[in-house]
Amino acid sequence: MDAQHARGALGRYGESLAARRLAESGMTVLQRNWRCGRAGEIDIVARDGDAVVVCEVKTRSGGRFQHPLAAVTPAKADRLRRLAERWIQQHGGAPPGGVRLDVVGVLLPARGAPVVEHVRGVA
Repeated sequence: MDAQHARGALGRYGESLAARRLAESGMTVLQRNWRCGRAGEIDIVARDGDAVVVCEVKTRSGGRFQHPLAAVTPAKADRLRRLAERWIQQHGGAPPGGVRLDVVGVLLPARGAPVVEHVRGVA
């Protein structure tokens, strides 16, 4: 398996763990991997009460990379906000509870269980 396919499989696994964590915390996953042409992709769109949550998932294996949450730069947060606006426009307008940007960091250690960290309202 080449590196790109390995990264894709790692990302899909991390997104599955993230979706499960969100559902366990009472959120409803509405959509996964929503694409908006060249503008990009939202990993997970969920509902938390009367709010829509746009969730970026960052998965890292081993200890070789920075913490997954550090990967959401201000530019990335701006892009997520723009994508969230497009998703809302295509899905009936803003919900009463507004839109929130969350990040789920998934760390896959060489040994032991994955560590899933959900940070609400990052931007």
